[in-house]
Amino acid sequence: MKKEVGTIKEGLAKEISKLDVLISNNPDIDLLYKRAQLLIQSGNNAKAINDFTRILKLDPKQRYAKAQLEYLTTIIRYNNTDIYASTNTNFDPWME
Repeated sequence: MKKEVGTIKEGLAKEISKLDVLISNNPDIDLLYKRAQLLIQSGNNAKAINDFTRILKLDPKQRYAKAQLEYLTTIIRYNNTDIYASTNTNFDPWME
């Protein structure tokens, strides 16, 4: 089982590095979407956020990119919440 997971992660890393080269030559929205999805699968949500932000800079009308950006931001915000530093664990804007 561990071998399979390692092989999958290696495959994702190879695909991401291929897309890195293609995107550096031509920042295409479709390539950015593909890389963002692979980054999400590999657990690298922060870099996926960067790709979705870049997609929105290229075309602000991309609704899926906007939705994914909000979704991933919420996940990161939730995962990084320090419950001892703030009593606002429900993200109530009136408490901040």
